[in-house]
Amino acid sequence: MSSTSERSSEETFLCSICLEVFSEPVTTPCGHNFCKSCICEAWAPEGPCTCPLCKEVFHSRPQLSINTLLRELVSEVKLDKNKSNSMNEMMTFSEVQCDLCSEPKLKALKSCPVCLSSFCETHLQPHLTVSGLKRHQLMEPVENLEDRMCPKHQRPLELFCGTDEKIVCMMCSVREHKNHELLSLEEACERRRSSLLHTQAQSQHMVEQRRLKVQEIQRCVELSDTEVHRERAVGLQAFTDLMQSVQRRQDRFLEKLQEKQSRSHKRAQELVQQLEQEICELEKSSTEVERLSRSQDPLHFLQHCPALTPPAGLKEWSSESFEPETCEGSAARALTELEKHLSEDFNKLSSRLELLRVQQFVVDVTLDPDTAQPWLVLSEDLKQVHHTDVKKKLPDSPLRFDSSANVLGKQSFSSGRFYFEVQVKGKTDWDLGVAQESINRKGQIIVNPKKGFWCIVLRNKDEYKARAGPSVPLSLQRAPQKVGVFVDYGEGLVSFYDADSADLLFSFSGCCFREKLFPYFSPCFNTEGSNSAPLVLTAV
Repeated sequence: MSSTSERSSEETFLCSICLEVFSEPVTTPCGHNFCKSCICEAWAPEGPCTCPLCKEVFHSRPQLSINTLLRELVSEVKLDKNKSNSMNEMMTFSEVQCDLCSEPKLKALKSCPVCLSSFCETHLQPHLTVSGLKRHQLMEPVENLEDRMCPKHQRPLELFCGTDEKIVCMMCSVREHKNHELLSLEEACERRRSSLLHTQAQSQHMVEQRRLKVQEIQRCVELSDTEVHRERAVGLQAFTDLMQSVQRRQDRFLEKLQEKQSRSHKRAQELVQQLEQEICELEKSSTEVERLSRSQDPLHFLQHCPALTPPAGLKEWSSESFEPETCEGSAARALTELEKHLSEDFNKLSSRLELLRVQQFVVDVTLDPDTAQPWLVLSEDLKQVHHTDVKKKLPDSPLRFDSSANVLGKQSFSSGRFYFEVQVKGKTDWDLGVAQESINRKGQIIVNPKKGFWCIVLRNKDEYKARAGPSVPLSLQRAPQKVGVFVDYGEGLVSFYDADSADLLFSFSGCCFREKLFPYFSPCFNTEGSNSAPLVLTAV
């Protein structure tokens, strides 16, 4: 029985392909385990893959993960097997000895659980011949017979009570465990082993679940760290811009004060120079008068006296005043002006931060040639489209626009958020936005949300409108050269941005999306070359 249970235990750790003990065990998405080399050889390099056990089909080759728990268990089984082989070798040298022999003791052939002794061939004879002893149930020789006896009835422990989960003797089963579920030790052992294997499988499943949860948490932490680093960089740049803006206005404020002070000093210096010049002339005249007044020659005095008048050109200083340029209230005005400019800066930074937020959902969009109107020309990399006067011979299909100069993106979206940018520089007319899969593509097309379109348009060089049904005119401060399109499928939001200034151009909100959404483009007709510039999908 022991060897049978060992084989059953070992079979749990055998690969169902090579029938050997697992070597580098891996787990498939359906939950079965194989040697990595075996399952890799069993699956073709390309095409669908089938599980050898449950026959579940995987259309793309699944990612195999090492089953670390099973690998450790296999290592333990191999180690236990080696230990068991070593113990078997040792047992050949440490056999059960006869309890009645004197030294040297002979090898025991049988053990008697009643007598609690093991006997060699000679000392076993009474149990084979004496009528009273013949009723004793002999067993293969074992040591420590006392542990195999019921301490209460001194009878062999040979039954298992499933009700009380207890090993009992025959007397216990009759007296104390009547009407209980009684099993042989072999049956109880197999049942318990099966339960342990089931528990082991459950534990392995729970371990795998927890490892996946650990990986999920680690991925969330990594995403959080990335988000924190991104927000930190954005925030630092925003605060740096604000501090630089405040510093520039502080410098300008101090510069204006310095200019006022310089003008006051210059004006004062000019007035002082004029006064000093007139003082010098007056002093010179006064000296001449004093000299002439001391003259004793009447003729000389009379000849020069009329000339002794105040110098000509003297300024009337009684009405002249010097008032320096006032600085009172300059700080208050500077702060008011700072507040105004900071408000503008805040609005610009807020718009820039909002654009940066949506730009993290950027996707790589390419144009779908199967939807392009025959008059449209797409670039080789499927990133540019413009209209020509030459119609190409293309197969008609339900997907292709036949009259309107439209084309859809190849990528579709039915959940989450996405963002892309389109260069519209040099164009006089264009349409941009998203469209649902079931839109009409034949004949004259009406573009509005009821028809499955969410877009803004340019007409006649400077007429911007949102096709909201009816159209909504857009008053833009400047013509955008590059337009960003952002969609939040779950929130029902479609927003358009000037990708250079970060200004929000228009938003459709409260939309109810029930189908796949495709990026939608129309370069419009080239209008004899005046609108021949292409729409260009650009990298963010």
